[in-house]
Amino acid sequence: MTQTQWISRVFKPVVFLLCLLPLGLLVRNFLNETLSVNPLDDITDETGTWTLRFLMITLAITPLRKMTGWNFLTRFRRMTGLFAFLHGSLHFFTYLYFDKFFEWGEIAADIEKRRFILVGFTALSLMVPLALTSWDRMIRWMGGKRWRMLHRLVYVSAICGVIHYLWLVKADTSRPLTYGAILVFLLGFRLWDAFKPKPATKKPLSTETARPA
Repeated sequence: MTQTQWISRVFKPVVFLLCLLPLGLLVRNFLNETLSVNPLDDITDETGTWTLRFLMITLAITPLRKMTGWNFLTRFRRMTGLFAFLHGSLHFFTYLYFDKFFEWGEIAADIEKRRFILVGFTALSLMVPLALTSWDRMIRWMGGKRWRMLHRLVYVSAICGVIHYLWLVKADTSRPLTYGAILVFLLGFRLWDAFKPKPATKKPLSTETARPA
């Protein structure tokens, strides 16, 4: 098989199953009643944490590709991004249904009063247009330049996600600060790559200059 066939038939299904594994384990533990005495907190924590992890994995693909030359990694970026959106949606749905029972007035007041909820909601809202435009047909319809500009919102979403986590915790901030450090590195690499001096390309000799004197 060619490399493209290996990626489509072998690697992609394996990566998909690995991405699905955290959610599968969470569902299994919920059904088997092996979560803690407060399963709602477990579900909220797990889905929120994996939202951040998948965002970091998605943002890490480009630096890793440029450092290693493994261009095939870009084929998994859409998948990991959609899994980030899936877990973020489940994280927010857990809050809407299990915590607030779709009491929209109370939800609106809560979002206004508790800043970590507002910034978390902002992070998820920014991911919605990214998920809706992640398909090849949308890229062709929008045009590559406009599509790339839109999908830079993932940087803002990731920043909001880290801030949401940092403002949420009340004592030990080591985990959100770790995600923050990872995000700073990933965004810093992009800035460095964008502004680093580009190697000069040699211009081909013209007919006149190539001709012996």
